[in-house]
Amino acid sequence: MSDTTKTPAKETTAKKATPRVESYDIARSDETLDLAKDLAKFIKENKLSTQVQGKEFVNVEGWQYAGSRLGIVPIVEHVINVSSEQEIKYQAKVTLFDMRSQHTVGAGFAICSNKESGKKFYQEFAIASMAQTRAIGKAYRNILAWIIRAAGYEPTPAEEMEYTGNVPTPAAAPAPVAAAEPQPVMRAMTTAPVAATEPATDAPATPVHYATASQKEEIIRLLNHPLITRQEKTKMLLNINRLDEERATQAIAKLRKAIEDREGTSAVAA
Repeated sequence: MSDTTKTPAKETTAKKATPRVESYDIARSDETLDLAKDLAKFIKENKLSTQVQGKEFVNVEGWQYAGSRLGIVPIVEHVINVSSEQEIKYQAKVTLFDMRSQHTVGAGFAICSNKESGKKFYQEFAIASMAQTRAIGKAYRNILAWIIRAAGYEPTPAEEMEYTGNVPTPAAAPAPVAAAEPQPVMRAMTTAPVAATEPATDAPATPVHYATASQKEEIIRLLNHPLITRQEKTKMLLNINRLDEERATQAIAKLRKAIEDREGTSAVAA
């Protein structure tokens, strides 16, 4: 009788390749630390920080990028005109919407005034837009400050530093400003609904009706479809607050058609 011995199965020890994370989960510390590294590289390569007193503060575009990688997008709830006869002043509120949980996960309030240093000659639309920009940064700061810190930057949005007056100014008294001085250029211009105000001295601008909250929520819902690519999501989310009602309607129709066409292609392939 032949003696047969059972040869133990040889275990495979092939090293698993680290999967590339397309989006991150804020509840997983390992993923968010990877996001911090990715964020540091993105901010540096795209020059999305501002140096104030030797420290680096991230611009709102950097905060938006961090949020988009976590599936968290900003929705402008309102921009309110709180001006007086002596001051142009706007207040904005932004909420953060988590595309995974379909819930609001944060909010931020901010104001902007032409009484602030360097904003004396800002036009009214620029004051309203800066209030919104600050509110977006503030909302993200409330939940993502530690990720920005882990990326090596100060956990305060650069636009908020401007608001608190921490930007260094020359010690000498400012020289008189000529009336024809050109208007300042906004760094992170995003559009927002603006309350009715007194008409300008020139021909009044045609009011723009920006995308409604329900339109933005529908766009976000469609972007969350598995057939929509991450690149398409990121591009749309970074521009969602610039859409007017007509462009938002077009975006919704385009997304629905893309999903329908891709579902048809998948069915034929199967």
